[in-house]
Amino acid sequence: MAWTGTEGSHIFRPFLADVMGNVAAFDLDADSFKVALYGNTGTPTPNVTSALSAYAAGSSQWVTGNEVTSGAAWPTGGVVLTSLNLNSGTAGVVFWDAADTASGASATLANVYGVLVYDDTLTTPVADQGVCFNYLGGANSVTSGTFTVVWNANGIWRATL
Repeated sequence: MAWTGTEGSHIFRPFLADVMGNVAAFDLDADSFKVALYGNTGTPTPNVTSALSAYAAGSSQWVTGNEVTSGAAWPTGGVVLTSLNLNSGTAGVVFWDAADTASGASATLANVYGVLVYDDTLTTPVADQGVCFNYLGGANSVTSGTFTVVWNANGIWRATL
């Protein structure tokens, strides 16, 4: 993906449409969500179909060929998000957050530019549908250590109403 910063971090348009149209029953507090790491091939966009937002979708930017992995430390398909929290307690704001996501202690990862967050529980309207993608600000690497995605204090995604 050609992460240049202009793509930034976005919620997928079909995720919102599928939630609001009751097409998919995402449970942001209970489903299993994963974080897959990606390099700098292709160009992410929030304006795709549900199928093309999905992890490992055949003709999408999120194919496993673009994924960055490190054996069991950060496996193919990503690492599960923990401590999920959908929060609407602040006036005019809804946000979704989780604990920072870390690899195993012996990860070797290079040129990680961004992540795909996807639902690994639901199978309709498509399996492994993307929720959002997040740009990490440039190339990130670790050698025989722990790679941690530190989520913003404002959450993985945040909507101001």
